[in-house]
Amino acid sequence: MSHNPVLKYQSQAVAKPYFIAAIGLFIGQIVFGLVMGAQYIWGDFLFPAIPFNVARMVHTNLLIVWLLFAFMGSAYYLVPEEAETELYSPKLALIMFWVFLAAGAATVLGYLLVPYAKLAELTGNNLLMTMGREFLEQPLPTKVGIVIVALVMLFNISMTYLKGRKTTITTVLLLGLWGLALLFLFAFVNPHNLVRDKMYWWWVVHLWVEGVWELIMAALLAYVLIKTTGVDREVVDKWIYVIIAFALFTGILGTAHHYYFIGLPGYWHLVGNIFSSLEPIPFFLMTMFAFRMVQRRRRDHANQAAVLWAVGCAVMGFLGAGVWGFLHTLSFVNYYTHGTQITASHGHLAFYGAYVLVVIALISYAMPTLRGRIANSLRAQSLEMWSFWVMSIGMGVMVLALTGAGTVQVWLQRLPTTGAQGYMAVQDQLTFFYGLRLAAGFVFLAGLVMYVWSFFVGGEPAEEPLGTRRGGLMPSPAQRRLQHD
Repeated sequence: MSHNPVLKYQSQAVAKPYFIAAIGLFIGQIVFGLVMGAQYIWGDFLFPAIPFNVARMVHTNLLIVWLLFAFMGSAYYLVPEEAETELYSPKLALIMFWVFLAAGAATVLGYLLVPYAKLAELTGNNLLMTMGREFLEQPLPTKVGIVIVALVMLFNISMTYLKGRKTTITTVLLLGLWGLALLFLFAFVNPHNLVRDKMYWWWVVHLWVEGVWELIMAALLAYVLIKTTGVDREVVDKWIYVIIAFALFTGILGTAHHYYFIGLPGYWHLVGNIFSSLEPIPFFLMTMFAFRMVQRRRRDHANQAAVLWAVGCAVMGFLGAGVWGFLHTLSFVNYYTHGTQITASHGHLAFYGAYVLVVIALISYAMPTLRGRIANSLRAQSLEMWSFWVMSIGMGVMVLALTGAGTVQVWLQRLPTTGAQGYMAVQDQLTFFYGLRLAAGFVFLAGLVMYVWSFFVGGEPAEEPLGTRRGGLMPSPAQRRLQHD
């Protein structure tokens, strides 16, 4: 490992392959999303080579895998610096990287090249039946591989944490990562009772994205904001505690909004309605937190692109997870909207806003340092900032198109008490929205290409610091007292 003068701890360099793999898989995810977008309009597009169900499986699985790569890379980058000690075992981190990449690639190839029933037969699904559930379609060997990789990573990170400085950021991050690994174990439980099966499935899916992943998101966002604004750690710590308390309080019982129509007792409607209504609060707090930190910043960091991604994450996360989630979370609304394109609109904006943007914020901050500079050139940062706007506008149009499609679906298919139209009859009337969604998908891909391209734009690296911020800086209470005295 060659010496990098910018990195405080040389073992942080193991994050680099994780970040590169994450962005590569992200591109793959978007390509398969576009294939599906086209299949919504032209039903036989690429059939039988890539059937819709296979494209969807690859699209959603790549989303999960690339985010896991990004989370792991973030942990390997962030924890040594926070703990003020080298990573426990950089070699172990690199071995696990190649194991995870090989397992992920083999799984995607399996989806594309082997009929799913045959894949289940070949990979020992008869030994322990875990396949066939949305997001958890992975064959048994892949699921075992995910657990091994996650546990080795957690061992590596936890040992680093235990031998060094303990901060709120690393504590919250570790809680989130351990929760992620432990909740995934429910993917191995597949009871014959369909109601129990759905409950265990939601314990993975919901408690990941609206539970422990929110802890990871809060930790990464706090780290980037501390590094780019110079705000006191004590201030950030207080915000984190409040945010994660609300996230867990609302997220755990908020699982009830998935229990409305799966055969559970009626009291879950009340629990779901109450706690789901509160779920936007932690995301709103994250928005306030990000703007407050930027407002109170003590310096203008050389890497302004990372600041944009961080603030964008807080805003888009609140819109996607908070506002669009609330739109259809109440049981008497969900009765009509359940399983329509409104669900898809919420899913796309929530994932993009909360998780895609937070890991890009960290990658945007970390990648220049992993390449031996504080920040990329102003030209590169300008392109990167444009990529944020192009991707966000593309996603915004896509979400509005899906919301429109879902509204028409509800109006024609779900609301009428007599003479409701059939599913396929309604689909025929949504072509305009699906066309708009596909066009927006290409805009999003263009933004992602711009983001990758920004890594290769030359120019003089921006120097740190750009200067101490004075105008507009809110003085601390101690400073105010000095001024008053």
